[in-house]
Amino acid sequence: MKAVEGGVTAAIGFQAAAAAAQIKYKDRTDMAMIYSEAPCSAAGTFTTNIVKAAPVKWDQDIVYHHQNAHVIVVNSGIANACTGAEGFGYCRATAAAASKALSVPEDSVLVASTGVIGMQLPVDRIQNGVRQMAASLSGEIEAGTAAAKAIMTTDTEKKEAAVQFEIGGHVVTLGGMCKGSGMIHPNMCTMLCFLTTDVNISKELLQEALSENIKDTFNMVSVDGDTSTNDTVLLLANGMAGNPKITERNEDFHSFCKALNYVNTFLSRKIAGDGEGATALFEVRIVGAKSKEQAVTLAKSVVSSSLTKAAIYGHDANWGRILCAMGYSGASFDPEKVDLYFESRAGKIKIMENGVSTGYSEKEATKILSEDEVTAIADIKMGSESATAWGCDLTYDYVKINADYRS
Repeated sequence: MKAVEGGVTAAIGFQAAAAAAQIKYKDRTDMAMIYSEAPCSAAGTFTTNIVKAAPVKWDQDIVYHHQNAHVIVVNSGIANACTGAEGFGYCRATAAAASKALSVPEDSVLVASTGVIGMQLPVDRIQNGVRQMAASLSGEIEAGTAAAKAIMTTDTEKKEAAVQFEIGGHVVTLGGMCKGSGMIHPNMCTMLCFLTTDVNISKELLQEALSENIKDTFNMVSVDGDTSTNDTVLLLANGMAGNPKITERNEDFHSFCKALNYVNTFLSRKIAGDGEGATALFEVRIVGAKSKEQAVTLAKSVVSSSLTKAAIYGHDANWGRILCAMGYSGASFDPEKVDLYFESRAGKIKIMENGVSTGYSEKEATKILSEDEVTAIADIKMGSESATAWGCDLTYDYVKINADYRS
């Protein structure tokens, strides 16, 4: 497996486009389209928030009840959430416009939105954007990058990745793009992500691979403790690489899962590091756990702790906050056996051993915590299981961004 340039257009048969439809933003592109030259098997995971945006409901129906998907249309700026029957009607109108422009079935068009909750979409602008993008679709790497930029809201950078690997003697590709910066918390996938692959794989195994991988990737990201109404991950597979179809959990399936994990882990870290107002990616690793569930619970609790996140921003080795967050997580462990380390490109330091301070150098700890990627490692000495969660520091700018987000 090797990383390659690009994102959603890296795989054979996928094209993309972007448009400036002026849905909310007036100075940038705000719509994206992903199109496959061949019908795709589709898999998806969606928000667990009871309040679900209209596009989530639309996509769930297509993924769960239809065999194929052909195109994804995404807008940024307005979330089309809490918009009632009118908002769901706009999903249908968007799909109808794409169906007409691309000569594909209406029920093969997936839609997604991100932005302000409660506002109705300007459907005429959405439809115009669909027509513009349908006419400018391209399979070039640059087209995928343009699409990745168009779905950003408070993101400061585009997020895309792609890998190539071999299945059944055929070189295959899997790529993706995502957006996410705020309203990010582990309770499914916590943002929008679109993945494309030319692998030939059954719809059932495609869904299984995605659902399982979400648990260790997007579901382990937390920026601010808020789970969005619009969280969606969609994975399209068009089979155009020509590999023997994957219909069982064999070596080819495991190779696909490994590639999917690479791309989703990369994108998960990008989201965490680009949290609203963030200056550092904060990674938490729990090792020596008795069970995977225990490790996951502890890692999520630490990475979500506002006090710990604030300490990371201040480059302060306030290890008591980490141990405290572990203690209220609900997972049982012996605090008097815990070893804690901080690690970054600047080095690694043992802060705590068997529940008490090691008498470490504050100067050295501050140096390590001053990097833009920082890891806390807690060894609880109960077993061989582990888990990793990703988040970011908590800064003044997070409050500034979200205090006037609607304006």
